[in-house]
Amino acid sequence: MYLSFQNRLVRVFRSLGFAFGLILTIFFYSSTAKAQDTTKVVIPDGTMGELLDPIDSLEKKKFPKNLNIFTGRFSSFRAGVGFLYEYAGFSQDATAKQQMDSAGVVAENQFKVRDFRIFASGQLNTKRIISWKIGLMYDGPNREWLMRESGITIGVPEISGHIFIGRTKEGYSLNKVMNGYAGWTQERQMALDVIPILADGIKWIGFWPEKRIVWNVGIFDNLLSKNQSFSTYNWQTAARVGWLPIFLPEEKKQLHLGVSYRYGKVESGEIRVKSRPESNPAPFFIDTDNFKSDHSNHFGTEIYFTNGPLMLGSEYHWHKFNSPERGNPLFHGGDIAISYIFTGASRPYSTVSGVYSFVPVEKSIFQGGWGELEGLLRVSSLDLNGGQLKGGEFWRITPMVNWYMTNYLRLEVAYGYGVLDRYQLKGATQFFQVRVQFAIL
Repeated sequence: MYLSFQNRLVRVFRSLGFAFGLILTIFFYSSTAKAQDTTKVVIPDGTMGELLDPIDSLEKKKFPKNLNIFTGRFSSFRAGVGFLYEYAGFSQDATAKQQMDSAGVVAENQFKVRDFRIFASGQLNTKRIISWKIGLMYDGPNREWLMRESGITIGVPEISGHIFIGRTKEGYSLNKVMNGYAGWTQERQMALDVIPILADGIKWIGFWPEKRIVWNVGIFDNLLSKNQSFSTYNWQTAARVGWLPIFLPEEKKQLHLGVSYRYGKVESGEIRVKSRPESNPAPFFIDTDNFKSDHSNHFGTEIYFTNGPLMLGSEYHWHKFNSPERGNPLFHGGDIAISYIFTGASRPYSTVSGVYSFVPVEKSIFQGGWGELEGLLRVSSLDLNGGQLKGGEFWRITPMVNWYMTNYLRLEVAYGYGVLDRYQLKGATQFFQVRVQFAIL
């Protein structure tokens, strides 16, 4: 046990040392070189989920909200950090407590570090747009450092998009693809827990302006991520297409319709599907335990409408696993959300990868303003009863308030009420959640 821990520790420090060394080297060349006059900073898909506006001249300070961007002799450089700290409290009725006993878990009130990450990204000074990124994250639930989204993005206007090579989001679901720090709720809906958060491979990201169509297609292999907690498939492929029948960016109005498909070859012929109740400190409420499966197919739909400060959105997903011994189970779930930013801001939509980005703060609390205040309501569910498997079904309703104090500081307060149907019992849980988010991304 000691040797295993020691080996893990060595690997962690090796990864950290390599990443920091590369970051410092790039920073040295960036900070000592003269700024370029015309620079486009491309942030690869997933890190920011957007293409930043061209910078006419960094020396003229036309980009005051992104002072962590520098240009250099060989590459531009952007450093970032993110930190999430939260409290979660639970109040359960007698039936819910009985269900927790049956599952062998406890819903315990606690303060917890949800996430801590550092990253660097930039664009090479080449004729063709080539950008890079490196990301490291401390995973609170598993208490380990992980290499997050890292790789290179190559601009390929000949095929109307970009090619990404490295570790990134597969490209399934708008809410799954977008940056987790930019999400309107504390956690993504439960139905997306079935899809691994990251994968290693190659992805084509594109946008057809004339038809207002966005897409991504990728294929991934677990050769480099075999021992990572998110790696539950030998290989997988994912595709997503979105259409914007309404796209009026000047009026801050758009309608996004999308579909996603994913096929995965299950690692070692066995998999386990489980989900927390949209609270990271909570235990897994629904869980199939391990079952044999050769492969799985996933299909999802998405619709989002934005009109100024108002956003309406919904996604629904179906997950079909090939498992003749267990009756080829089909799991499904989705959500409906409504959000309104009372201070008037609008959540930006990016056509680079067809996702929403961070809420811009017009006047922060440090500038004498109130920041931006958002209220929202979400209803979500996931059913893991399928075939001969009885993993349980859970639904939850969540009213929530987000206070964006500055572009990098956010306070989230949420209440949740959910019902678990498992072990032939129906138990109710109330959730009391507070999260502080600090992010310079």
